[in-house]
Amino acid sequence: MDITGSLNTIGYGLAAIGPGIGVGLVFGLGVQAIARQPEARGVLQGQMIFGFAVIEALAILGFVLAFAQA
Repeated sequence: MDITGSLNTIGYGLAAIGPGIGVGLVFGLGVQAIARQPEARGVLQGQMIFGFAVIEALAILGFVLAFAQA
């Protein structure tokens, strides 16, 4: 049995915790900012979506690297 594949999967599972927390922070703080200044919704919403895209890109990169063969 190849232990490397199991370790890669466990490593990605642990690495997915960071992006999950990051997405929660981006949207949670974004909603708070919009609640404080509703007139800035357009700018804040764009920044939230950009932040989400960057965080998810890093998560997908981690997923790809978890299954890459060395």
